Amino acid sequence: MLGRKRKVRIETERMALRLPQHGDFREWAALRSSSIEFLTPWEPSWASDHLTRKSFTNRVYWAQRSVNNGNAIPVFLERREDKALLGAITLDNIRRGPAQAGTLGYWMGQHFARHGYMQEAILGLVHYAFTTLDLSRVEAACLPENTASRGVLEKSGFKYEGVAQSYLQINGRWRNHVLFANLRGDRRGKTDVG
Repeated sequence: MLGRKRKVRIETERMALRLPQHGDFREWAALRSSSIEFLTPWEPSWASDHLTRKSFTNRVYWAQRSVNNGNAIPVFLERREDKALLGAITLDNIRRGPAQAGTLGYWMGQHFARHGYMQEAILGLVHYAFTTLDLSRVEAACLPENTASRGVLEKSGFKYEGVAQSYLQINGRWRNHVLFANLRGDRRGKTDVG
C-alpha cells in the first residue's frame, strides 16, 4: 500500500527498540553532545550541523523512508523503566536476492555504556533480522583497538571473519576494520583468530 508507514518496535528485557521521532530531538542532542569525547574516536567526523534540529529532522525522515523501502532498520534504544534514550542501533545496507544480509552499526551514550544494554539491543535486532526480515547474515565491523565493541559482538554470537583495509573514514582518517558476522543457524563455533 503506497504511503503506508511501517512501524518497528522490538521489545527486549529492559528496552524498546523503536524508530526515532521528532520529539526525541532534545534528548538525542543532549546525549550525543555529552558523549562527544567518548564517541569521537569510533565514529565518522560529525558534520558542522550534526546536532541541529534540521539535521535531526532529516534523520527521522530518513529512518521512516528506510524502513518503508526495506533498506534499513534504524532504531533508538529506549529504557523501558524511565523512557531514557540510551543510544541507537541500525541494521543498514539490507541486501535481498542471493545475499539476504545486512550490516549492523551502533552507538551508546557514555553514561549508559558497560551496563549490557548494547548486547541486549544487538541480540534483539539480530533476532528480528533472522525471524521477521528473514535475513541469513548480519555483518558488523569495528576498529581493531575497540575492545569494547569487539567484546560485545563476540558475546552476541558474532564470529571474526577478517580485516578490511581502509574500510571507513573514522574521525577524519581511513581506518582498517575487523569484520564480524552472525549467521542464522551458525554452526562455526567460537573463533579465536584476530
